[in-house]
Order: sequence, then structure tokens, then C-alpha cells
Amino acid sequence: MRRATLGLFNSYDPVRFHEAHRRALARAAPLALAFDANLATFGFPFDEGRRRELGEGPQRAPRAERAAAVPDLRTPVEVARFVADSTTIGEGGAYFVALAEQGRFQAFPFPERGFPPQLGEVVLTTRQPEAKKAMTPAEARATLERQGLLLLFGLGPRGVPKDVRGMAAHHLDVTSKGFSLETCTAMGAVAAAVLAAGRAAQP
Repeated sequence: MRRATLGLFNSYDPVRFHEAHRRALARAAPLALAFDANLATFGFPFDEGRRRELGEGPQRAPRAERAAAVPDLRTPVEVARFVADSTTIGEGGAYFVALAEQGRFQAFPFPERGFPPQLGEVVLTTRQPEAKKAMTPAEARATLERQGLLLLFGLGPRGVPKDVRGMAAHHLDVTSKGFSLETCTAMGAVAAAVLAAGRAAQP
């Protein structure tokens, strides 16, 4: 079986890094480690979050000096350590850091013409799959036997934009009944239905 990637698309806030971003990452990392998947983000404003957090406090240098002194987050491990710095989820972020240190986390900007092809076939997880793109968990497992899969989750109540829906080759409703699941619940359900079941089926 090829390795899948859990992809988090930021449809929550493209400008400001929120606690919701941090929680989603800290919860996704243990799933990726447990089920032998990679993790990727799209459009997460990590640099804004780091600059803002390091810029808080009355004893700090003037804002302009602080902004100039705070480097961008340039590597996946730096991003993981930043996220892990203030979370108790996932063993205090340790799972996320471990995933990044293994080279299994990547951060990408918002896709303009499509998702990185090295991540595999794009499968959007949604409760409203288009009929012509609908895929069952069993079909996703079968596809994963042949090629990599990017299992894409929209972070936020609005889901992913229309153009991103169009970029996905397949749509997966893990409930098969149109139920709306919170993002982290959906990630766990998909990991169990596609990744864990797929591994269990191997001889």
C-alpha cells in the first residue's frame, strides 16, 4: 500500500493564525503517525502567528525591531516546533514534531492551478460529493494500493472553495449518508475507514 497524505486546507482564516489551526495540526499529527500517513497544510499563516506571539508582552522591543528580528518559519520542523510550543494536544505537540523530523510534514501555499502532484490523487472529504466524483472508502483503499492519495479536509465551517472542489479528482463522504462531521472527527473517521482498514486487509 502506498502512503496517503492528510491534507488540511485553511478555509478558516487566510491572514491570521488561530488556535483552531494549532488544534487541527496537533490532532492530525498523531493520526498520521499511527496510520503511516503524511501531513500537509495549504494556506496556513504560520509566519503571522509566530510574529504575533513573539511580539506580545510589555517588556519587548519596539514592534518594528521585533518584526525585523523574527525570521520566517523556513522548515517543516521549525513550523512543528512553533505549533507544539503552546499546545497540550498530541503529547504536548511531540507527535507533530516527531512527524516533521521524519520528513512527513510539508506546508504549502494555497493552490492556484492544482495541488502538488507528488502528493498523489486528490480526494476531497465532503458530505456533499458530486455524483460523478463520488468515491467510497473501499474505492479509496483500492486506489491507495496503486498510488498515493491526498485526503483533503477543509478547515472551517465553510469547507473548501468551489474552485478547490473542482481540483479534486474524487469526493469521499466517509459516512455515506451526508452527515456533517467536525474536521478532527472526520479525520479520525477517514483514517479508520481508509487507512486502518486498508492495512488490516494486507496479508
